[in-house]
Amino acid sequence: MTPSMRRELTELPERMKSLPIDKRGYPIPAFVQWINGEPDFRVMNRQYWHDCVVKGLCWVCGGRLGLIQVFTIGPMCAINRTTSEPPSHRECAVWSARNCPFLSRPHMVRREDEFTEQCVQASGVSIKRNPGVMCLWFTRDYKLFADQNNHPLIQVGHPDHVEWFAEGRKATRAEIMESIRTGLPALEELARAEGPAAIRELRTMAADAIEKLLPKE
Repeated sequence: MTPSMRRELTELPERMKSLPIDKRGYPIPAFVQWINGEPDFRVMNRQYWHDCVVKGLCWVCGGRLGLIQVFTIGPMCAINRTTSEPPSHRECAVWSARNCPFLSRPHMVRREDEFTEQCVQASGVSIKRNPGVMCLWFTRDYKLFADQNNHPLIQVGHPDHVEWFAEGRKATRAEIMESIRTGLPALEELARAEGPAAIRELRTMAADAIEKLLPKE
């Protein structure tokens, strides 16, 4: 018997309706790794990551992307314009921001254990927290670069515009500022190891993001 989707979730966009539903009633994004016949949302499929960046596929539904691509990122990624996850269609990104438990619930913590530490070969330096707010970054391009361990990372292109979400709704400026206030020290610590110039550059990037990307209220 095919599982039914949870009642509290909003209707799936047409592009996501072909995704399978897990035992809890959540649609299983295309990037999720299946292990022993079960989807593990904590682990992304590395081959699929490669397919997304090479073939221009949506990170969530698996369909082909158009001209506008949407990255779902936290405030720190919006500041340094760096992420490890490829872009999605707008409707897939919005649905995820409104319904994904980790993205829509500020106090949700991603389950990490010895298994995920072995499976997940994260690029860059991950800040292990739920930022509480998410930024949908609309852009027409991005480029790949290698991190300090020669793992691939993504530099997102100039944004056409951004949309901010918290708790499944549009986020307020105060909520975004609080997330920046609590997350920026982690980036500053990393920059400090590179020297004063890196700290100055980070603070300039943060000020620029606050000025240009945040809503007025």
